[in-house]
Amino acid sequence: MQTNLTVVTKFLLLGFQGRQLLRNLLFLLFLVVFVATLCGNLLIIILVSTTKNLHTTMYFFISQLSISDILLSTNIVPNLLHILLNNGGTVSFIGCMTQFYFFVCTEGFECLLLAVMSYDRYVAICNPLRYSSIMTNRFCVTSIIISWLMGNLISFIITITSSKLNFCGSNIIDHLFCDLVPLLELSCSDTFSVHLEIFALGVPSLMVPTSIIVMSYTYIVISVLRIPSSTGRQKAFSTCSSHLIVVSIFYWTIFSVYVFPKREQTWKREKTWISSKILSLLYTVFTPFINPIIYSLRNKDIKKAVQQTFHKHTSRNKH
Repeated sequence: MQTNLTVVTKFLLLGFQGRQLLRNLLFLLFLVVFVATLCGNLLIIILVSTTKNLHTTMYFFISQLSISDILLSTNIVPNLLHILLNNGGTVSFIGCMTQFYFFVCTEGFECLLLAVMSYDRYVAICNPLRYSSIMTNRFCVTSIIISWLMGNLISFIITITSSKLNFCGSNIIDHLFCDLVPLLELSCSDTFSVHLEIFALGVPSLMVPTSIIVMSYTYIVISVLRIPSSTGRQKAFSTCSSHLIVVSIFYWTIFSVYVFPKREQTWKREKTWISSKILSLLYTVFTPFINPIIYSLRNKDIKKAVQQTFHKHTSRNKH
């Protein structure tokens, strides 16, 4: 027997379903966060590129993190705002896969970048005399290029594999954006090979940076504890505290959504969908917003650069 199957050409993203007032409040919140995210990250990029005191390895990596955060935020938030205003929104198959591609690319890059930044902090604290010879400009640029290429390659393979799945049933995605798990849930194809390929790609690309970060901070903690004076220990640890906070937030949310097992395969259950949406908001909307705040509030050099920039503008306006 042949059955007529309607091939899905577009998806309906539900976002947050609820009363108009709640959706309007969420719209305003996410809009403010989005604008603040763009302003905060652009400010860091401008300061790092124009202030001579910030022309160092650590701030170069921070500016790359800001670029990644801007790309991630602009990929997710504008469409999320549209969904909130319209109580759901349709996206074409190509549009969905494009959003998924840039999402995986930026997340993959940030994962690798945080590992490179942890290695930078390890060299600065554990091997300071050789820092300038190890963390050269060539090494920094090469590591960033490799991180972007790896992020794009992993994203390209996963997106192509996901796009070859057959979607012939429901086209409703009960999520905030086109993410991997809800797409696999909707597919009427056999997803075993896809899961296998994603596992083969995802585990090394996530576990290798995680291992580098854990090893780097293990050696950092050992080195810091060996410092005799408490002021010396505080000064040494303060150089990597901002990065450690960013790493903790990023990896906690990623592991919570994609790595830790879910009880009774409860992605289909309403409560778990809500918790998954909230966790997804943390690393797609709020983490790009929080990152520049963490680095600016806990960093004397960036604070000083901001003050100098404002003083220059105010003095020009007076004259």
